[in-house]
Amino acid sequence: MTTRIDQRFAALRRERRAALVTFITAGDPDSETSLAIAKALPAAGADVIELGMPFTDPMADGPAVQAAGVRALKAGQTMRKTLAMVRDFRKGDAATPIVLMGYYNPIYIYGVEKFLVDAKAAGVDGLIVVDLPPEEDEELCLPALKAGLNFIRLATPTTDDKRLPAVLANTSGFVYYVSITGITGAAAADPAKVKDAVARIKRHTELPVAVGFGVRNAEQARAIAEGADGVVVGSALVEAVRQSLDEPGKATAATVKAVTDLVAQLAAGVRAARK
Repeated sequence: MTTRIDQRFAALRRERRAALVTFITAGDPDSETSLAIAKALPAAGADVIELGMPFTDPMADGPAVQAAGVRALKAGQTMRKTLAMVRDFRKGDAATPIVLMGYYNPIYIYGVEKFLVDAKAAGVDGLIVVDLPPEEDEELCLPALKAGLNFIRLATPTTDDKRLPAVLANTSGFVYYVSITGITGAAAADPAKVKDAVARIKRHTELPVAVGFGVRNAEQARAIAEGADGVVVGSALVEAVRQSLDEPGKATAATVKAVTDLVAQLAAGVRAARK
C-alpha cells in the first residue's frame, strides 16, 4: 500500500531535491494556534509535517522540545485533541504527509488498537515512537503497518552495520537518521559525516533517509540536503514559537509568522541544494 509519505518522497525524487520535514508540538502554545501553524506549514515550504505528541517524560528531547511539551500539556493538550487537530488539518489539505512523533506511553494509555483506528481515520500517515526498539515490534510497529501506517525508525551514529538490519527490518516510509549522539537541538551536525552515514544506511535499504537533530538554519539545511533525502527541523521551530509568545506565555499575532518565516528560509536552503 502506498502512503502519502511514499508518494511525497517519490515526487521529490522526480524533482531531484530533498524533503523539508518540519516538527512542531501538537497543542503548543495552545490547540488553536498549533493548528494554525500546521495549516500554514505546507505553503511556507514544508513537505512533511511531524506532530509531537506531548508527554511528561520526553527522554530524547532537548530543552526546547521539552518546554514545548510542557506548554502544550499546560494548555490542556491530549491525544484525543492531537488526533482532532489532524482531522481539522485534513479538511483543507489531503496531500501533505503527517507523522505523529513521540513516546509509547500516551499510545498505550489510549489503547493501541483504538489509537491505530482513530489515527488512520484522522488522516495520520506514519508514526515515530522513539522508545520502542525493534525487539518490541509486535507491540505497535507490526499492528501499525497492518493498519496502513508507516512506522519510521531512528538510526543513530552508534547504530553499526550489525544492528542496522534489525532497525530497518520493519521500517517504512523513511529512515530518520539522528545526526548527533545526544538530545534534540543539542549540537550542529557535520555534513560530511552525515553524507557518509546516509550512504552507509542506503547500502542496507532503498528507503529515503531523512536527517534530523541539529539543523537550525538555511545554510545547515542546504548542507544536509546535499547528502540526504530529507532534512528534519524541530527544535529551531519550537524555539521560534517560544520567542514569539507574550510574557505570560500566550500566543501573539506574531506566533504563526515566526514559524512560517523560518520554514520559508529553511525550504529555500533545501531547494538550493543539488541544483
